[in-house]
Amino acid sequence: MTLVALSTLGLIFLIGAGVLVLFFIGGLIAVYVRSQREAPVYAEHVREADQALEVARAGDRGWDRDVMEGVVRSALSAERPDFSYAGLHLVLVEDRPGKDEDRAHFMAVGDGGEARVVLGRQGGDWVAESVR
Repeated sequence: MTLVALSTLGLIFLIGAGVLVLFFIGGLIAVYVRSQREAPVYAEHVREADQALEVARAGDRGWDRDVMEGVVRSALSAERPDFSYAGLHLVLVEDRPGKDEDRAHFMAVGDGGEARVVLGRQGGDWVAESVR
């Protein structure tokens, strides 16, 4: 009888261990599915926060966004007259010591692709340094 009791006890132990392993694997799968479902939402929040940070930094430093966008539009029409775009996005602010070291990067986005315009200051005025 001791052999039968040991076999029964071993069988119960194996079944219990198997159930615990199944619960553990199920939990890992649930965590993975949840993280995959939330990843695009997280990336969008990061992107919005980055854009808001760049706009806030530019606004707090006294940079006039309307003036800057006007310089971007002029540079695009001069350098790439056939390029049409639907929107301008401020993507990077380089706020360095001194006004002449400041830079702002804009992306013009449209059906024809995108163009990066880098602005810099010369004597306090915004000028286009490059259009790519």
